[in-house]
Amino acid sequence: MAEDGAKPSPAVHPAIAPLSYLLGSWKGQGEGGFPTINSFSYGEQLHFSHSGKPVIAYTQKTWKLNSGEPMHAESGFWRPKPDGTIEVVIAQSTGLVEVQKGTYNAEEKVINLQTELVGNATKVKEITRVFKLVDGELSYEVQMATNLNSLQPHLKASLKRVKQYVVDKVKFTS
Repeated sequence: MAEDGAKPSPAVHPAIAPLSYLLGSWKGQGEGGFPTINSFSYGEQLHFSHSGKPVIAYTQKTWKLNSGEPMHAESGFWRPKPDGTIEVVIAQSTGLVEVQKGTYNAEEKVINLQTELVGNATKVKEITRVFKLVDGELSYEVQMATNLNSLQPHLKASLKRVKQYVVDKVKFTS
């Protein structure tokens, strides 16, 4: 047991070590739009955690900036491979499910994801996500294609770390 009575965190699995800079909580603001909806702004929090297994657990929630009213939420798992590829599964609060594959560059701290499958979606056909860590800020851009619109920008946000992940008194920072 740790001094504060909390159970110590397990060691980071070597498979997720290249992406350990993500571990912790991130908070910020984003903006969205698409030809079929009005543009909007939102607050957002992401959380990346691990259990000692070769997978990163992911949760996300957004809210309206003016009222704090919940907007969207999703959760899933990120499985980085030693060859620089990654598999991601995400379940959205809308019922939509994404299976994505992509690549990561641990040195440049960039993750590129591309849809393999979008499940339970009548309109959404493709989703891409690009995550970047630059100067301590985690940013992302999401593009989407529907049955009426080709792949184009949908969401973008910039987030700052609000909680760092500590393992055996080693702090993972950007």
